[in-house]
Amino acid sequence: MFEFLKKIMESKDLISNKDDYSIHRILRTDIKKDPTPQEDEIIFGCGCFWGAEKCFWKLPGVVTTSVGYAGGGKSFPTYYEVCSGITGHCEVVRVVWDKNEIDISDLLKMFWECHDPTQKNRQGNDIGTQYRSAIYFKNENNKDIILASKVQYQKELNRNNFGLIETEIKLIDNYFYAEDYHQQYLASEGSRQYCSASPTKVKLDFYNGCNYKLKESIWENFNWNIDKCVLRSDNKPIKNNN
Repeated sequence: MFEFLKKIMESKDLISNKDDYSIHRILRTDIKKDPTPQEDEIIFGCGCFWGAEKCFWKLPGVVTTSVGYAGGGKSFPTYYEVCSGITGHCEVVRVVWDKNEIDISDLLKMFWECHDPTQKNRQGNDIGTQYRSAIYFKNENNKDIILASKVQYQKELNRNNFGLIETEIKLIDNYFYAEDYHQQYLASEGSRQYCSASPTKVKLDFYNGCNYKLKESIWENFNWNIDKCVLRSDNKPIKNNN
């Protein structure tokens, strides 16, 4: 992925200044918006952020998504600095959601199921601290539900002979937006359809405090038994047919 990105940065067509990267390519919302009182935000690290972002923008009730860097020590890191491992950041997806339409437990279900949280500092063929599994939250009220989901998913993994979860979970203040050409990359013209995620195919069951709002029919759009199922799907958000 790193070598391929060099070519992207050199391409004037893919990083044209005439494009407005502050508007989500698919949701048509401001990717840098602050949550309203009826909204909330959370940050997920699931390996390469290209495919991870698509997982979340497809869920009904998600207001906007963006990709960026979090969990490190340097302000405003560049992609090259993060890839070097010297800043301590990982590639992440920021998700803002409408609490009336989707619950944080739904987002956590997507997080645990869309990648392999037992892999340390890697996801699939992508290796390095920048690809680590992570949940960074800004709202202290979300801590208990996050930890409860981890406990339940570890039980599910144990029953399926997987190892321990390596996910970093912590409260943070800083999130730095990635370069423009990374935003909704898989929906950009001429993009390389790449995703390093290696889902365990283990589903997250009900757990203490969960309040799933999405119907089972929504999750039928994600078949983790199909290799790179997120890449095979279209870019359109899934409609919540009540």
